Amino acid sequence: MGSVNITDRESEDHEDDYSLDKVPYEERKMGWFSITNITFGIATAIFYFQLGSVMALQFGAINALISAGYAIIVAGIMGTIISYLSARSGMNVNLMSRGGGFGYIGASLTSLIYASNFIMYCAFEGMILVYAVHEFFPAIPIWLLIVVFGSLVIPLNWFGIKQLDKLQKWSLPIFFAFLIAAIAVAFFTPSLYEGPFWTYMPEGVQIGGTALLLCIGMQHGIMGLTALLASDYARFLKPGHIKFGSVAIGFIPQIFCYGVMGGLGIWFGVRLAEPNPGVYIVQLLGIGGALFTMLTQVRINVTNIYSSSLSLSNFFENVCRFTPGRRFWIVVAGITAMVLMLGGIVDHLDTALTFQGVFLLAWGAVLITDAVVVKMILKIGPAFYEARQKNLYKWNPVGVVSLIIASGLGTVAALGYMGPFLASTAAFFASALAAILTVMLAVLTKGRYYLKNEVDDIDPKDILFERKVKGGNPVGTKRPVPANAESMKK
Repeated sequence: MGSVNITDRESEDHEDDYSLDKVPYEERKMGWFSITNITFGIATAIFYFQLGSVMALQFGAINALISAGYAIIVAGIMGTIISYLSARSGMNVNLMSRGGGFGYIGASLTSLIYASNFIMYCAFEGMILVYAVHEFFPAIPIWLLIVVFGSLVIPLNWFGIKQLDKLQKWSLPIFFAFLIAAIAVAFFTPSLYEGPFWTYMPEGVQIGGTALLLCIGMQHGIMGLTALLASDYARFLKPGHIKFGSVAIGFIPQIFCYGVMGGLGIWFGVRLAEPNPGVYIVQLLGIGGALFTMLTQVRINVTNIYSSSLSLSNFFENVCRFTPGRRFWIVVAGITAMVLMLGGIVDHLDTALTFQGVFLLAWGAVLITDAVVVKMILKIGPAFYEARQKNLYKWNPVGVVSLIIASGLGTVAALGYMGPFLASTAAFFASALAAILTVMLAVLTKGRYYLKNEVDDIDPKDILFERKVKGGNPVGTKRPVPANAESMKK
């Protein structure tokens, strides 16, 4: 009877893509190309067109291009490290946070805010699609388009990561065909700006200075999300693909979304003097533009709903002991996104991106600093991630205090109360502060809040870093007690 229950649980976990536990070593079977292909769902979002177009028209094309290079480097490094940690541990950032400085309940709070960010982003992306289709079919009410396209992503997420892999693979060639067509049509459309697009500069704006900082600030609003998102998929990576795969997953999507999509957005925006891709793509391709927008936004929103469903599963399982399964949370996330769209969330884009950038970059800084500096260099805490409640404290001040202080001060800075420079670099300021506080608190607490009980059953393949061993066991674990220990004492 017991073996049947275990089998049932494993089957349920597999069906739910291990939303409440790490992926077992033997189930990490996906190649780096498949994982990178799935993460391309977020890299091909038209949102990056809009980001590039808006930055170019407001702050100058060269400032927008420099900020794109900055975003590729910073988000690529973050994404690579997080992908590596995820692939080695079989966990996403929600599970890694439990043993990565936050504790059991502390990590649950990050899961809820993480989920809310993906749902908000799903709503923003969904509205781009709605407006593009409405531009071509103005007779269809916006509320009806919201319901139709908001509902579409729910069944596309029903069967988990394998379904996502298939969806992204067959749709990627179609995406590129539409993209090439849009570029070709725009190339033969007379430009409204005379001269090379990269020389465009609004009156009164200069290269560098405040304009560049404002562009970087806008990039911060999404950089943390693209880096952290990789962990939801990298945990399925084959062990033999970890080294190269981590770099590929970390950098290739960032190069495409900030460099290719963002760069094209700059080019489209300057050439057509229009910041909204939902308008100029339809103007360029007609009904094809509406179909192109639909394809790209569905690709991105299935990944948004997938990641938000994992985070919601973690939060309610940890805090409320409520475990209805990932599919239930897919429906909840989809409906919530539709409600936000109907409620006009797109009118608060700047505020949402400011909070998102500050919080997510600070959270990413805590995770990376905890792994690289605290665990690997200072050798404080265990050399592995533990996610089980019985072995964890509810709260670990290392991550919780660092994140609260850094994101709180970062938000104050973003609102302009610390001067114009920090207002433009609030997310970078918050992440730097979070990293410093993480090291300080880890040293002050001497790592005592990472594990409540000593752990003796960690698979050696899940140990993150090589360390000296004590009695043949990895540092941070306990030597297994022989089954006949009590009888031997007697």
